[in-house]
Amino acid sequence: MKQTIALVDDDRNILTSISIALEKEGFVVQTYLDGESAYIGITRTPPNLAVIDVKMPKMDGEELLRKLRKKTSLPVILLTSKDEEVDELLGLKLGADDFIKKSGGFSIKVLIERIRVQLRKKENANIDENKNIISHGKLRLDPSQLECEWNGKQLPDKLTTTEFLIVKELAKRPGIIKERSQLMDIAYREDTDIEDRTIDSHIKRIRKKFKRVDNNFSAIEMMSLESCRNHWMK
Repeated sequence: MKQTIALVDDDRNILTSISIALEKEGFVVQTYLDGESAYIGITRTPPNLAVIDVKMPKMDGEELLRKLRKKTSLPVILLTSKDEEVDELLGLKLGADDFIKKSGGFSIKVLIERIRVQLRKKENANIDENKNIISHGKLRLDPSQLECEWNGKQLPDKLTTTEFLIVKELAKRPGIIKERSQLMDIAYREDTDIEDRTIDSHIKRIRKKFKRVDNNFSAIEMMSLESCRNHWMK
C-alpha cells in the first residue's frame, strides 16, 4: 500500500515541486496552503507523515504542530527559512521529529531521504519481535500501538515515534545509565548530524508528558551535559 505524505506550505511553487518529486517516488500526496486547512485535513484523513512549513498565514507551523501533538504521534518534519537555533529548539520541544532549513540550498532529494528515514523509524517502532507489552513498575508500553501508560493512566499527549523509541530503550534495562550517544543511535540510527541538545529536548518533552499524569514523576533523570548521561531511576 502506498504511503501518504501531507505537505503544508503557503508557497505554491514549493508544494508543486515537492509533490511531483514525491509522486515520482511512489507516494500519495496531500497538499495544504495554510495551517488551518491542514489541521482539518490531517485529522480527518491521517497521512503517514507530514512536512510542515514553519512560517504560514492563519496558523503557523509551530501552532499546527502543537495542536497535532495533542491528538497524534504522526511523524512531522518542519521546514523553515530561518537559521536561528531557537527555532529548531522550539520545534523539537513541540514534538517535531526532524527539522530542515530551506535556506542555503534546499534539497528536495535530502527531504525525501529524511522522509524515508522517519517512515522506516515508525515501521521499526511498530515491529516488536514478539509483540509483547513492555512493563516495568508503573510503566507499560504497547509497541504495536505506540501507546504508553504510567501508573495505570494513558498519557494524554501521545509519545512521538522518536520519544517512544527513547522510552522503550530506557525501559529495557532500568537503572542502567545511558549515554546521550546511545540514545541518539537508537532514535536516529541513520542520521549522523544529530547533536546532544536534540536528545535533551526530547527527554524534557518526554518528562513533561509523564508529569501530565503524575506531577511527581522522576523516573527519568537527565544528568549534567558534561557527563552526557540519562538515567532511568525507577
